[in-house]
Amino acid sequence: MKIWGAVLLAVCCWGIAFGVAWGNFWIKIGVSVALICAYSFYWQKPKIAPSLVSVLIGLASAAVLYGIFYLGYVLSPYIVPGAAGQVGGIYGMGADTNPLLIFLLLMFITGPGEEIFWRGFLQENLMAKYGKAAGWLLATFIYGSIHIFSLNFMLTMAAYVAGAFWGAQYLWRRDLTALIVSHSVWSAVIFAVFPVH
Repeated sequence: MKIWGAVLLAVCCWGIAFGVAWGNFWIKIGVSVALICAYSFYWQKPKIAPSLVSVLIGLASAAVLYGIFYLGYVLSPYIVPGAAGQVGGIYGMGADTNPLLIFLLLMFITGPGEEIFWRGFLQENLMAKYGKAAGWLLATFIYGSIHIFSLNFMLTMAAYVAGAFWGAQYLWRRDLTALIVSHSVWSAVIFAVFPVH
């Protein structure tokens, strides 16, 4: 019940954030993440234990993922026709938004909230129910699939890659602090500081 209720809520939130034209995209996705995070808090308290090691792992993880995405951007035009235009479309969402607001939302709301929900709650419960590998794969599939509402192939593939990457990191070390640092820093940098396009 709590697992599939979480999935349904996420589908509704992402559907509205990507599919409804009115409103600022970054605000809508921030509110969506706050809602799914609140849902996960209702069912269980996240296991967050900050440490210097976790922060360093998170920073290194963010750097590795940024490198993967940079390489993907360089190679994608040779693999996916129209890839550059689709990447431009990703950055075009909420293009009239102040980059500082985007940075703050990603760093302090979206990044932490997504990891608390997607890995700390959903993947954790799916692993408990179906086993570690199956839970990771299922969580990755759900995380990537809800980005289909964007109607952007490159964004959806990026979500599958990032979801698999963070999910594997959670499988390796159930360390939400490292994941929160990784997701927050990576997303804030790639969208608001050093865009890959």
